[in-house]
Amino acid sequence: MTYQKHRLSNGIRIIHRYTDSYVAHCGLMINAGSRDEQPEEQGLAHFIEHVIFKGTEKRKAYHILSHMENVGGEINAFTSKEETCIYGSFMHPYYQRWFDLVADIVFRSVFPEKELKKEKDIVIDEINSYKDNPSEQIVDDFDEIIFDGHPLGNNILGTPGHLKHFDGDMVRRYIRRNYVTEEMVICSVGRMDFSRLVQMAEKYFGDIPASSRKTARQQVTGYNPGQKEIKRHNHQAHCMIGNQAYSMSHPRRTGMLLLNNILGGPGMNCRLNMSVREKHGFCYHIESMYQPYSDAGIFGIYFGTDPGYVHKTVKLVNKELSRLRDQKMGSLQLKRAKNQITGQVAIAYESNLSDMLSAGKSMLHLNTINSIEEVGRKIEMVTASELLETANELLDPGCMSMLTFKPA
Repeated sequence: MTYQKHRLSNGIRIIHRYTDSYVAHCGLMINAGSRDEQPEEQGLAHFIEHVIFKGTEKRKAYHILSHMENVGGEINAFTSKEETCIYGSFMHPYYQRWFDLVADIVFRSVFPEKELKKEKDIVIDEINSYKDNPSEQIVDDFDEIIFDGHPLGNNILGTPGHLKHFDGDMVRRYIRRNYVTEEMVICSVGRMDFSRLVQMAEKYFGDIPASSRKTARQQVTGYNPGQKEIKRHNHQAHCMIGNQAYSMSHPRRTGMLLLNNILGGPGMNCRLNMSVREKHGFCYHIESMYQPYSDAGIFGIYFGTDPGYVHKTVKLVNKELSRLRDQKMGSLQLKRAKNQITGQVAIAYESNLSDMLSAGKSMLHLNTINSIEEVGRKIEMVTASELLETANELLDPGCMSMLTFKPA
């Protein structure tokens, strides 16, 4: 699973993995997200992800949306705290069609005011519908506690109050500031010769003037654990417990990924699921999550339960955290944990779309791509002592924050 790499003269990087599959996947990953917004721009990165599809110098919204759909393909986009990505899946003969469209919408969108107004209402409706899903909303609200006062703590969708003030000039200012060629990666997996792919990239992206980010991102500094309880009209109680964690480049990142998988990963045999659900039956769903960013990270445990079980569930969670801090894993335990996460990674690599997006993100932030063999080697190098030290550093109850949604 080898990726080939190339850099255009304007700084845009290209990575590609050849596959015999008839379906190709290609994306433009941009190192710009919600953390790059000014205070008055909250939600603007996500809003731009919507409005770049609303018209260019040569295409109207209908023609943009139909361009790949008319040949059986699809185009989509997402915005995260640190990335914006426009990507597509299509039959491999239509690579050039994809390049033509994406270069057009990213660099030649015109942002008509009528479309901006309409899209504001759509995003506000998206925000309101999101509030109907407390298990998702609590994860974003928890970011505000962990990254209090920092852009990483802001909700990616923004607020209705901010959205109402967005206009074409604000959109263009954000793009000029953040959509720079040095922070872009074209990532591809498909049946296409690499030299031909580079030629297409040169044709559609090569004439974009070279640019780089002029201002550094606000670094994450300081952390004060917080406790917050919010009354909501829910049947269940929802809870998040967590802490700041390691960044993407931290030497213990792999160990933290392994530790998180042991504690509350997707496997039904993770410790939290076995204790809280299987043994005691306190909740239907409990998981832990670890999200690394370029200079920081967040670790969290989520569960939803009957209001009468919140205290008991927290006690069980703390018991499992204590076990990880106090008991060094045996060699057989550690071997099983490594085998499990290695298998999960291998299964994830089976999805060409997921692989393409993961490789693009890795190239964007770390300027490298780890093969499945390299990932396996890193996992194998993690020791029981490292896991114990990591648990004591990040899973200390004195460093934990907690957010609870309780039924009103």
